[in-house]
Amino acid sequence: MACMEFRAPMILLAALIGLAAPAERVVAAPAVRHLSADSEARWVSFELTAGNQIRFRTQLNGRWVDALLDTGVTDTAVTTRFARAAGLKPLVAGRADAIGGSVALSWTGIDRVEVGGLVRTGGRVAIIDADPRVTGSAPVDLFVGSDLLAGHALEIDYDAQRFRLLPSGRLPFRGVTLPLRLADRSGLYVSELDLGGRNLRPVIVDTGDGGMVSLTRSVWRASAPGAVRTTTAIAWGLGGVVESEVAVLPALRIGGVAAEVELRVEPDTGFSARKGAAGRIGGGLLRRHRVLLDPRAGRMVLASGTRADWPVTRSTSGLMVAQEANRLRVLHVMRGSPAATSGWRAGTLICAVDGAAVATAARDWATGTPGRRIRLTLCDGAERTLTLASFY
Repeated sequence: MACMEFRAPMILLAALIGLAAPAERVVAAPAVRHLSADSEARWVSFELTAGNQIRFRTQLNGRWVDALLDTGVTDTAVTTRFARAAGLKPLVAGRADAIGGSVALSWTGIDRVEVGGLVRTGGRVAIIDADPRVTGSAPVDLFVGSDLLAGHALEIDYDAQRFRLLPSGRLPFRGVTLPLRLADRSGLYVSELDLGGRNLRPVIVDTGDGGMVSLTRSVWRASAPGAVRTTTAIAWGLGGVVESEVAVLPALRIGGVAAEVELRVEPDTGFSARKGAAGRIGGGLLRRHRVLLDPRAGRMVLASGTRADWPVTRSTSGLMVAQEANRLRVLHVMRGSPAATSGWRAGTLICAVDGAAVATAARDWATGTPGRRIRLTLCDGAERTLTLASFY
């Protein structure tokens, strides 16, 4: 959900998942994986959420469940809500590192989980309390991680909104090829990118991160291309809220191809740095392409999709809001924005935009043309005007 390409520009937030779980011993049936012979025909349709995440339905222990395809999660996890409904009993307690901080979890054994043409019987999953803001207005109960995905080639067709798992080594399409491997300690997918002529690696490839590109602060300071205007934004990870600096770069290079991207700059104490990475590539950038992720074969392949040339959508208001029934709550006021200079504060409630109720108001007002004046009616009856402007 941040100020990048998003389907609902009124909701200016990014969903950052990321979960690196420690190895804990759980008494469970050994995990056995089987990829069906017709896996190439087993396309899985998905919904691309407002936070650029891949949401689909699948089965776990014979129950249908809403899931996210998330290479930023090392171990597949279910929510406590699903665990209770499915009778999954927590066996071993622990903690895991996540974007936003650490999270409490427990481990349990499962009978069967399916993802497209892949079936795994036995093995374990983590049980976590997932903040619903991580996945937006449509919560999910299953986070499918690299422990299930990494032994195969994962093809994601963002234009057609479908994915499939293939035997490692298959190359179903041609495109720009980058190195891809699993990080030694965390098991996360990692690749590289180029900023200002400097090769940055390792960079985590995270389909569960709704942003485009994130870098640690020290890497950004060493690589920043001249004077770049920045602001601030917030997002939610499984470990809590994260505030980052935000900039728009006109030509960050991925595998030799330059693209305009929104960049988030994270503290050096953040998730990427703790995993020994320079940053992350998220779904906001991946969605511009047809993608093949095959760490066993050592490659990531990107082919331009219909969204490849889409410009980055920037906030011109500086108000990051979330809808609550028939009102909007201001969650963050971006630094240096028109909202900041006119005294807006987090927590303010908005009930109408240009005289229209929130439910029927135009959804692009927060990213409208600079110079436009927006009339906002607060839920206490007061009215304020905001003049949109370019500020980063």
